[in-house]
Amino acid sequence: MTDDINPHRSALFTDLYELTMLAAYHAEGMTGTAVFELFFRELPERRNYIIAAGLDDILGYLEHLRFGKADLQWLAELGTFDRDFLDYLASFRFTGDVHAVPEGTVVFANEPMLQVVAPLPEAQLIETYVLNQLHIQSLAASKAARIGRAAGGRPVADFGSRRAHGTDAALKAARASYLAGVAGTSNVLASRLYGIPCLGTMAHSYVQAHDDELAAFDAFTRRFPETTLLVDTYDTLQGVKRVIELARRWGESFGVQAIRLDSGNLRELIPRARTLLDDAGLNPVKIMASGGLDEYQMHELIEAGVPVDGFGIGTELVVPGDAPHVDLSYKLVEYESSPRMKLSAAKTSLPGRKQVFRQTDNGRCVGDTLALHDEYQMGEPLLTRMMSAGARTPDGRWTLDDARRRCARNLDALPPRLHTLEQLPPEDSYPVRISDALEEARGRLVRHLNAGGRRPNV
Repeated sequence: MTDDINPHRSALFTDLYELTMLAAYHAEGMTGTAVFELFFRELPERRNYIIAAGLDDILGYLEHLRFGKADLQWLAELGTFDRDFLDYLASFRFTGDVHAVPEGTVVFANEPMLQVVAPLPEAQLIETYVLNQLHIQSLAASKAARIGRAAGGRPVADFGSRRAHGTDAALKAARASYLAGVAGTSNVLASRLYGIPCLGTMAHSYVQAHDDELAAFDAFTRRFPETTLLVDTYDTLQGVKRVIELARRWGESFGVQAIRLDSGNLRELIPRARTLLDDAGLNPVKIMASGGLDEYQMHELIEAGVPVDGFGIGTELVVPGDAPHVDLSYKLVEYESSPRMKLSAAKTSLPGRKQVFRQTDNGRCVGDTLALHDEYQMGEPLLTRMMSAGARTPDGRWTLDDARRRCARNLDALPPRLHTLEQLPPEDSYPVRISDALEEARGRLVRHLNAGGRRPNV
């Protein structure tokens, strides 16, 4: 990678076909206002909702979207684009509007998470980046929410950086996980960038590097008195006994906050460790569990009454094996005030610019209505103008803690059945109704397209 490229800002973070389409639009003079919407058609397996996350990065990207001199030179060397198009790119800026559900909002199938209203070339170019950021962060936030619920109010730490698919993925997963309720992250850079609490213990290598386990514990606690000690490098229960011996040596100066178990049969070992600590008068010392755990194993431990006080979750938080992707789509739904839709089998889309209305009853969500953007429906409209004419609006500015609180409210407002770790049958899924006007608009456009006619206005 050359030194002058910032992958988080470069307009070259796009697929080639976006640029070839832009070149064609430019040649044809197709610069009318387009509306693109980002949504997913089906929930991933074992998911009953998705949490929208990643919008803040998208808005920042759009505000600074530019083709630098080096970008244009490189594109010229490709030999694919003519000089007239490259000159056009030299002054390219995003000047459109962005409407979106706020970060931390729970969303369901076919509901627009993000809506772009902009000149066609501008709305087209950003597809790759928009999908990339909303995908990884929404996936991580949704997994973290499940893990947090499975923890039953116990703190969960993100230990996933070393398993993430690259450095950017690790950072974004840490941010999204915190948004969804995780207590903090072991990633120091993520802590600095996003203001997330930085959490950590020790590795087995530290214990192995010393002549004996007790000496390792003693040396580490002298430097970090209120630390968490990893007790399963050799024999877990012997490790707990050495913590107890350390407490006897230190007396009232002993300040270790917790021990961590990272392997073995946690269902058996944690209660035995708790008994040893309590019998030694170390009731305040908490027990953390880690080691390849997911929400299902966490739930089993808690349901069995295992006295665990918190969790460190790595791989499953950043690379969720049970639902590794969400089938997000970014589709053109309107061009020059005329509705557009896709008719491909199993990949149809709803035409026209839309709004989502959420109905509640005594603070509990009871259903959503997907409607045309200028309709009135009962409930709270979810899509909010986050960017106008290429600049953030006041609604487009928030803190990560704002999004975290919003996410907690959204999760608390869901029907309890949606918090099951298994996928609900269709009859129990969250109801999303299509308004009569939107249904009529879809039927009308389908008939015209099938008949080979011109697209009618919505």
